[in-house]
Amino acid sequence: MASRRPRRGRTRENVMRGDGSTTSRIPGPPLEDDGAAAIVAAGGLHTYQLKLHAEYGPVVRFPLPGADVAVSVADPVLLEATAKIDKRPEELFAFLAPLQESGNLQTMPAAEHGPWRRVMLSVLAGRPSHEAHFARFTALTSELAGRWAARAASGEAVALQKDLSELSLRMICEYALGSGLESEESAGRVVSAFEDVLTEYLARLYHADVPGDAEERRVRADEALAYLRATVDRVLAAHGTHGTSGAAADRSDMIAALVEAGEPPARIRDSVLMTMLAAHHTTGVAISWTLYLLARHPDAAARAAAELDRVLGGRAAPDYGDLRELPYLERVVKEAMRLYPPGPYGARETTEDLVLGEYTVPAGTTIFYPFWAVHMNPGYWPEPERFDPGRFTPEASAGRPRLAYIPFGLGPRGCEGAALAMVEAELVLAILLKRFRFHLVPEQTVTPIERFVLWAAEDIRMILRPRPSA
Repeated sequence: MASRRPRRGRTRENVMRGDGSTTSRIPGPPLEDDGAAAIVAAGGLHTYQLKLHAEYGPVVRFPLPGADVAVSVADPVLLEATAKIDKRPEELFAFLAPLQESGNLQTMPAAEHGPWRRVMLSVLAGRPSHEAHFARFTALTSELAGRWAARAASGEAVALQKDLSELSLRMICEYALGSGLESEESAGRVVSAFEDVLTEYLARLYHADVPGDAEERRVRADEALAYLRATVDRVLAAHGTHGTSGAAADRSDMIAALVEAGEPPARIRDSVLMTMLAAHHTTGVAISWTLYLLARHPDAAARAAAELDRVLGGRAAPDYGDLRELPYLERVVKEAMRLYPPGPYGARETTEDLVLGEYTVPAGTTIFYPFWAVHMNPGYWPEPERFDPGRFTPEASAGRPRLAYIPFGLGPRGCEGAALAMVEAELVLAILLKRFRFHLVPEQTVTPIERFVLWAAEDIRMILRPRPSA
């Protein structure tokens, strides 16, 4: 990790007295404290951003724990000025550092980040690797569908996020490690371990008062982190990381690609661990929110099912090439991620003075990306709270600013696994929607909360019924 340097940008004192830039003129809430209490009172940073931009407009300055004062931008045109920034605020992402012994991958300097990102993209974004793993992804999803069918027959509800997070974790383990976890139970234990680690470190970041004994929670988080590292080490040992000097890496194999690129073992392990962390949460919750929205909009669910019947006929699962023949399903996924972006926000740090419309902010300023607020901007998304997959037809998308829709982030720090996530989501949804109709358990309250991703507080419980055509 790069050494920490004094912040020359948006300290609270500089903004309050004015420091030669126009940052002090940006509207926003009072700056008397670090903002943690206001974030908690609003129900989380994701909902706080919606509140801030609704009250103060498209550019807001606000106190942010770990970043002194941040400037949040919810207008996609203004975001263009920030799209090439390749630096994340070190303090803001420090809570992830305990997961990484080779230096924080989230904040590594641009000179290191660029080559590492190219290797990751060569694997995660490549069609050959998607095709290479597609059959195994299909088998894993079909196994889950079989278990769900047994529950449906007994009238038992399913918890979408729990099961789909475990499924996407097993998928990414197949992808990143070349070997799946040993069983469904071990996948569940990995998910639980990630939750213990993130609950503890997010609580530290926001100074949150988490129920339970603080020391017991810290010990549980330490044990969970040790278990995660041991799990990855065990699979890496079985996989073999020695490589062959000069041999061309298999670009469907993340470990082989990182070995060929000359990454040290600790960096390889950290890359795998962070990929597992990011992918299992984000893909699982994206699929969950999509099914939630389809359950609330049966006409859209029926249209998606009809498209699947037309393309697949009597087949229970698509081939890789079938995905391109499912444009309505793709639009459904995109609209779901507009309404419920898996990662609801991001951040960068300016490395030079930056002009944002009528404001100029100096180097060292934390630029906050409120993805959810961007997606709910009524200037670009009429009736933004309405579910409408038609927003993503070519005709409706024409002329819309490219950064009006950023579920995977933007610029050189955007998600390397975006293409893989879309393949996984469309495959899983195709299999499940071909087989089941989804009905929300009555009288449940589904509340989005911030737990590293946009999670549903009490999960999303569904009653499944077989489709007649299945």
